[in-house]
Amino acid sequence: MPWYHHTSIYQIYPRSFYDSNGDGIGDIQGIIQKLDYIKSIGYESIWCSPFFKSPQQDFGYDVSDYCDIAPEYGTLADAQQLIDETHRRGMKIVFDMVMNHTSVEHPWFKKDAAKQNDADYYIWRDKPNNWKSMTGGSGWQYSPERKQYYWASFLPFQPDLNYRNPEVKKAMLDNVRFWLRRGVDGFRLDIFNVIYKDSLLRDNPFSWKAIPDEKNPNGFFQQFKYTINQPESMAFAKELRNVCNEFGDRILLGEVSGNRKIIRKFSGEEKNDGLGLVFNFEMLRFKFKAKYFDELVRNIETDFPEPFMPVYVFSNHDRRRSIKRLKDDTQKAKLLHLFQLTVRGVPCMYYGEEIGMTDARIPFKKGLDPIAQKMKKYPRFIFDLAGETPNRDELRTPMQWNDSANAGFSSAGKTWLPVNKDFISVNVDAEQKNTGSLLNYIQHILKIRNSNEAFTKGSLELIPQKELPGNVLGYKRKYGPSEFTVLLNLSTKDKAVTLNAKTIQVPAISGVILSSNGKIQ
Repeated sequence: MPWYHHTSIYQIYPRSFYDSNGDGIGDIQGIIQKLDYIKSIGYESIWCSPFFKSPQQDFGYDVSDYCDIAPEYGTLADAQQLIDETHRRGMKIVFDMVMNHTSVEHPWFKKDAAKQNDADYYIWRDKPNNWKSMTGGSGWQYSPERKQYYWASFLPFQPDLNYRNPEVKKAMLDNVRFWLRRGVDGFRLDIFNVIYKDSLLRDNPFSWKAIPDEKNPNGFFQQFKYTINQPESMAFAKELRNVCNEFGDRILLGEVSGNRKIIRKFSGEEKNDGLGLVFNFEMLRFKFKAKYFDELVRNIETDFPEPFMPVYVFSNHDRRRSIKRLKDDTQKAKLLHLFQLTVRGVPCMYYGEEIGMTDARIPFKKGLDPIAQKMKKYPRFIFDLAGETPNRDELRTPMQWNDSANAGFSSAGKTWLPVNKDFISVNVDAEQKNTGSLLNYIQHILKIRNSNEAFTKGSLELIPQKELPGNVLGYKRKYGPSEFTVLLNLSTKDKAVTLNAKTIQVPAISGVILSSNGKIQ
């Protein structure tokens, strides 16, 4: 089993993690200073959202140089120090690689717009076809200099690369090798399933679906038949895997939109020789019910048996924080993460999730997020009813370290985003001192996970719902002679569970881990 199938991942949004130089923006040295904190909780790997050189129109996801660092975050030397310091602590480090598109400020695009490249690095057309972008509206953008339209799957200033040009593919794989040579343990891959588009640029068919969702990315009354999940993208996953194999065991963690069958194709049909790990975003809109989690695990175990490994994620830099979906209920958050850290799969936790950081409330018109600006003409209540927010600023606020000014994130007079108002009570320092806090609970569960291979490498067997009280979830984890039973009571009432003629009391909104000798962890 590769290391990345039994690791745990902590996602860092660098701009909001820790500001080491007092300019109001988090930076690489700030991450280095907090590595011991991450290590102390029990996480084994960190994933950093992009800090490559960028005009920051999409805060790093618009890259202008893949082999340099944006000055507000630091230098190449800082990045190398981060890699080395992470490894010195026995941890792994994953960089965010945006392979689908660049910034319009990238030299490749400027040369394309001036027709200075021998072959197009981007996708150009005299007249737009009917393709819609992933954020709504036409994805075709006009270049006055070239007098043609370029294709942008996400935002107008993020032109898609043309991977049908061999020079583009070679250049991007060289960028990947650049960081692998420096010791990076692999990559999280941004919108990887969008890399290839239909070679004939055929119109997408009509669809009655208005809003994309986790299982079905079609939307805006269009079926994205020719713009996402192309067979060539799935083949490229294996090609990228082979490049990583040149450097040993390296993680490829893909952002892919689609159902489990689509995700499986990017992982590799039979041998897990594609990306290795792919996010399953259906669980971002989880329901706090035993039946939901039972069906989720049952389906995932069917679709991702060994040698495949699922990824369990409930929050990220694009979607609402998990505790917000639980109406800021810390006790429910403990149970959610007990599930996440003991089920068969790789747990990926967003910074601040371990202390119960919740979404801020920032008016769209004041949002720095370009999607918020794009959506500010629409009434807020529409998104509230859908349980989502297009203003990603609300989930990217500065990390809450203590109850001092700016939550201990920065000594600056003003931070790049305002600190959430609840930082006085919700912060690392306060929770470290409180033995019953969410932070200490997660640290306890990670300690159990890290010291028992049944949780990191073992099989999973669901206990049938009919054998359990209502709204109770149960499963067994086994590895060799080691065996544990996990019981989660998602109801508001205490429940008595009888297993092997023994009765276990599970308090309301709580969970227990039983070892084979009956000891409760």
